[in-house]
Amino acid sequence: MQFCNITADIPYKYLYIYSIEGRIKPDLEIFGSDFIGNWEEDNFSFLFFKNPSYEKIEMLLDTQPGLILIDKHEMTYDRWQGKTFSPVNIGRFSITTPWDRHCNPDRKVNIIIDPGVVFGAGTHPTTHDCIEALELAFAEFSIETVIDLGTGTGLLSIVAAYLGSQRTIAVDINYLSADTAKKNILLNAMEDRIITVQGLAQEFIKFPADLLIANIHYDIICQLVQAEEFLDKKLFILSGLLKNEAEEIESCLFKLPVKIINRWEHAGIWKTFLGKIVQ
Repeated sequence: MQFCNITADIPYKYLYIYSIEGRIKPDLEIFGSDFIGNWEEDNFSFLFFKNPSYEKIEMLLDTQPGLILIDKHEMTYDRWQGKTFSPVNIGRFSITTPWDRHCNPDRKVNIIIDPGVVFGAGTHPTTHDCIEALELAFAEFSIETVIDLGTGTGLLSIVAAYLGSQRTIAVDINYLSADTAKKNILLNAMEDRIITVQGLAQEFIKFPADLLIANIHYDIICQLVQAEEFLDKKLFILSGLLKNEAEEIESCLFKLPVKIINRWEHAGIWKTFLGKIVQ
């Protein structure tokens, strides 16, 4: 068995984060190459840099006077992500970062994920279960089209493309997540099979697809399974659910013409469903 290890410098040793009240205008050229991205949530913006950038923040506040600097933070990248990344092996896949790439081509398919400041490089148990669900779904059914709602880093869309999806739409409401997913799709040379879109999951469930993936918040999944277009899909993977939330979703599914093919549970906390529509 061949095994190789390619190690490079981590591009995000330290993060400099500036919390701002207000939405920033799209033109961020003043930030330069140290700028990593802007995480927008409600009426707040969280600007991430590789190096201290307070002067640039002051320039931003001068040009957009409606903004208010709330706080600034400095921390290591590992602390932000909550872990030190190492290769994750799930099924036939080995998930690595660009700065620590292990490969064993005789045994695993290598997927490269640069999460940036977005969470989701294969370490969360729901991601693990979703990949197992994808492998099972593609082994038993013919799947040509996929819609991945709440794509995050784009990992599940990339896995689906490797398994055989010819067209996948990767959707995330957060622009930084959608942009991160797009970069990871390019890293894995899957741009001819995956389209990345910023938007609401509730809107994009209207798009036709053989398989729906939703590893997303419980309240969004509630809306998705009640949408008329949910029953237009052939298969679904629902994840990101705590035990009590999963019970509520399963109760909703029992009222629909669906069959649950498999369930995954991690440590009695996280649950994932793979199911099919049986109309």
